[in-house]
Amino acid sequence: MTPLFIGGIGGPEIVLIFLLVILLFGADKLPKLARSSGEAMGEFQKGREDIERELNAAKDSTVSTKSDSDAETVENLDDIETSVDPVDDDDATDTGASLA
Repeated sequence: MTPLFIGGIGGPEIVLIFLLVILLFGADKLPKLARSSGEAMGEFQKGREDIERELNAAKDSTVSTKSDSDAETVENLDDIETSVDPVDDDDATDTGASLA
């Protein structure tokens, strides 16, 4: 993609853009335009921060839920391990059989 201006946007181009904006909107409307665009940027920033806060809260609740379920799994695993009878080596008669 080629730039609009060969040397990029420099001082003369910025002055030209500024003069065009003054001609289009008028000098009396420029402060109102700047104020409204600043307010819009502030609202956008607040919305972005709210979304980030919600995502972090959701991530934190997922992590805490996962650690709670892991603790329950460990407790259930301990119950299973204690309820299983140990196997004697004498009971295993076919040692060459494959499980496949």
